Amino acid sequence: MTLSYDDRSQNVEAHGSTFPEDLLRAQALGGVFPFKIHQTEGRFLTTSGLQQVLGLRSDDQGLLAAFLDRMAESDRARVLSLLAGSDADPVPFEFELRVSAADSTERLFLMRGLHSGAAGTSGVLIDISYSKMLGNRNLRDAEETRKKHLSFAAIADAMPQMVWSTQADGFHDYYNSGWYRFTGVPQGSTDGELWNGMFHPDDQARAWQRWSHSLATGEPYEIEYRLRHHSGEYRWVLGRARAVSNDKGEIIRWFGTCTDIHDTKKAAEYVELLSQELSHRIKNIFAIIQSLVGLSGRRAPESTVFAKDLQARIAALGRAHDLARPHSDQSRPHQGGVTLHSLAREILKPYLAMDDGRIAISGADVPVDDAAATPFALILHELATNAKKYGALSTTQGQVHIFTSCDGDHCQLIWAEMGGPMVMGEPATTGFGTKLVLASAQSHLNGTIEREWDAGGLVVTITCPRNSLVRGTGKPAS
Repeated sequence: MTLSYDDRSQNVEAHGSTFPEDLLRAQALGGVFPFKIHQTEGRFLTTSGLQQVLGLRSDDQGLLAAFLDRMAESDRARVLSLLAGSDADPVPFEFELRVSAADSTERLFLMRGLHSGAAGTSGVLIDISYSKMLGNRNLRDAEETRKKHLSFAAIADAMPQMVWSTQADGFHDYYNSGWYRFTGVPQGSTDGELWNGMFHPDDQARAWQRWSHSLATGEPYEIEYRLRHHSGEYRWVLGRARAVSNDKGEIIRWFGTCTDIHDTKKAAEYVELLSQELSHRIKNIFAIIQSLVGLSGRRAPESTVFAKDLQARIAALGRAHDLARPHSDQSRPHQGGVTLHSLAREILKPYLAMDDGRIAISGADVPVDDAAATPFALILHELATNAKKYGALSTTQGQVHIFTSCDGDHCQLIWAEMGGPMVMGEPATTGFGTKLVLASAQSHLNGTIEREWDAGGLVVTITCPRNSLVRGTGKPAS
């Protein structure tokens, strides 16, 4: 059997009529191929496009048999069953066929048309291989995405924190079950910007400002605020979030957590209160000891000088402790942390030279904690006492320059006197104060102390590790 051509119009016979060649080519480009089968005559009429796809020869007398031979066995049985029908009235049909193509691949066609018994069977074959493959791939992708979402949700729900996520613009579109258990609100009721309404009224503006800053800059989000619990109580939580970016560095999502820190925060506040109370009592002990020393000195006139020196040292320790001890917002004597400069100013405050501007403090202002404040207070007090008795501060023209610095893991404090009585050299003997300074520098600060007895004035250099100033540090100075 051969296809029937009209040589003059180059039309192809199909469906009992003729179609222009350009229309047939357009259909072929879309994977649509008309056909007609005369089952009683064993003839199969179709377009050259389908013949090329399936590798059928147009002069093949057994074209129908060749077409059937290329079908999958179960599909061939379905087509033969259709062709065997003898209904007089046209019967519509539509089913899928798996057919071996000329390139040895299996192609999937949708066979759709009308069967009219002995009058023949006509319709179209639509190549749905690509769309089917694409659909399967989409189904696989959708299933994979679904599995990932289920996996993420399972992990998020297992976490002890409340987990949430937003779109790139900050629109909240996901909360794990922990959020809903904690807040007790209906699912979806805090989507979008409604989350801020769950915060304590006093925290809402601050939280919104911090979140807006992170959205604008991409910086990590971290804040403590009070979140309404399902019991109606506001509990302290720690909120954190980080941005997720694509290969171009563009933020595509934000993932965050809320951690209940209410009990921990309350416990820390209680410990701080106890610490402040203990420090206040220690300060009172300093005052009591000073009074006892004063009373003892008055009862033993020969010990008056010793008693006054001891009272001065105790007073210096008391001022250092008061500076470095834990404070409340009401009791704190200054803003910021304790530093060598603030400690030096506090210890030297009783000296008139501070008011006259003859004591200068400069250099890197290094932080100190309560453990370092005590030895430095004793050192500065002893140096100032000796300068008042014998050195630069014993005259109205004398000056003291205090310079502090940090280089890597070590820090220095330099005490330099000038304008006082001429220094004749190192003293032949050392007193208790000198021994106290040495012990404070070496034992308590793990450092060294050097003295230079220049004619113009004493220069003392104290060097110690940086982590002796603030426990748990040791990083180079920035």
